[in-house]
Amino acid sequence: MPEQPARRPRVEELAWEPTPMGEISLRRRRDPVTGADVLEIKLGDEFLMSSMFTVAEEELARLGLAMTGTSAEGGAAPLDVVVGGLGLGYTALTVLEDARVGSLVVVDALAEVIGWHRAGLIPAGTVLTADPRCRLVHADFFAALASVDGLDPDAPGRRWDAVLVDIDHSPRHVLNPSHASFYTPAGLQRLRGHLKPGGVFALWSNDPPDEPYLELLRTLLVDVRADVVTFPNPLQDRDATNTVYLGRAPV
Repeated sequence: MPEQPARRPRVEELAWEPTPMGEISLRRRRDPVTGADVLEIKLGDEFLMSSMFTVAEEELARLGLAMTGTSAEGGAAPLDVVVGGLGLGYTALTVLEDARVGSLVVVDALAEVIGWHRAGLIPAGTVLTADPRCRLVHADFFAALASVDGLDPDAPGRRWDAVLVDIDHSPRHVLNPSHASFYTPAGLQRLRGHLKPGGVFALWSNDPPDEPYLELLRTLLVDVRADVVTFPNPLQDRDATNTVYLGRAPV
């Protein structure tokens, strides 16, 4: 009787590391509903990213870059973009799909996640590390934003055409208490100082639009809005929604 191939376990832990923020793990599982392989990153008991739900992370990039203008033709300078939060890389991949982008810096506080990308454990990593426009930077995004040097260690004081952030669950549900000041008037003032005139800020949130946060954004940015992104949730057999906040620095 021919030997049967070994069955892969339904859940595989591909990597696990202790970090200052807690235990972080990368796992692959076979979803019983769709039958597809799903990659997930967990920090402790919290899910940070899942390859099952990537629409809103991709829309964060598309909506943010769409707000920067329509075209880089006619001699316009290439776009300089920074992404706060690497995760599974879907926001960064979508940024690189835009031919107007001349440089992309992706800032993540977890060296372990960057290492998984560089080692090829996360599929997006092979694209991100091969594209000469893209650099993965190990740093605390929020601390770097508050520093004199800013978000690019190779170019202190550099300002950006777009700052796209996907780190916390929402402005009211942060992963670490040290992040909370980013969602205050002082934090927004610091952020605006890193944007070029007309530069765009875009933020992913798992929660519905928050009117008090929109009012805060309107104090320092223009063209502020919250776009609700809808996508199918096969686990619950219904649609789910995320929010992308958008605003632009005055020219």
